[in-house]
Amino acid sequence: MSLKHAQPFTRRTGRRAQKARSSRRSRPAAAQPTAGPSAPYVSVIIPAMNEARTIAAVISEARQVHPRCEVIVVVNGSADNTAEIARSMGAQVIVFEQPLGHDVGRSVGAEAARGEILLFTDGDLVIPATGLRPFVTAAARGADVVLNGYSGPVRRKVPHPVVLAKHALNLLLGRPDLQGFSLTAVPHAISRKGLAALGAGLLSRPPLAHARAVLDGLAVKAVRQIPVGRLNAVRRKADGTDPLQESILRDHQDAVGLILERRGPRAGFGDGGRQRGMVR
Repeated sequence: MSLKHAQPFTRRTGRRAQKARSSRRSRPAAAQPTAGPSAPYVSVIIPAMNEARTIAAVISEARQVHPRCEVIVVVNGSADNTAEIARSMGAQVIVFEQPLGHDVGRSVGAEAARGEILLFTDGDLVIPATGLRPFVTAAARGADVVLNGYSGPVRRKVPHPVVLAKHALNLLLGRPDLQGFSLTAVPHAISRKGLAALGAGLLSRPPLAHARAVLDGLAVKAVRQIPVGRLNAVRRKADGTDPLQESILRDHQDAVGLILERRGPRAGFGDGGRQRGMVR
């Protein structure tokens, strides 16, 4: 399903909503930007679910990142008035009655975006415009993918599995300079060139999009650190588990599979100093 011609406020239910949720697997490339001096230069994409408490402040900061800025809020599975508040703030609002699933809102928003630079954040993270602008600036200066320079908590005695997965993925990609920086974390920005290369659908699986960007030779860099771990508490299940951890780790496994497919069974690394001929 393409949302290139979506109305500013759209409700989709039943089979059409189910079709949208299937976009996690496949989506076409995003719509081409509208030319002209009045067209938005930056599209800020904000997935939101029951974020009535914060969405107005998030939009207020987002629209200050650039004079030519559009704000797209993808409201999904909300039972509160998030959509109405977003509309009152002048945002373009796309509504789905049911939850789209983790990060699918990014793909939906990317398809609707018209800007040359796409900036992604979340509806529950009130990040000042001064913290968001460096991502736009880096993309305007030639970066295709601009990451949050945040690796997560790395000083714990037992690191979180997702933190380990991010570091391992960047090592396998030959980008140890990226540490644990990842498209999994917002805010991040993608240029129109980067979006055309990756396709909007892949953005719903950030580790895969991250790996593809590096493997395809896109310009990937990190800018300032936004400590989203402190800004956004983990929403755990009643049994204390993190409902997103398994999904994120699975996406990292698939990203590793993509590296092996592209670079061979050793991911492009040599055999070190092993003298296998000595083994009898």
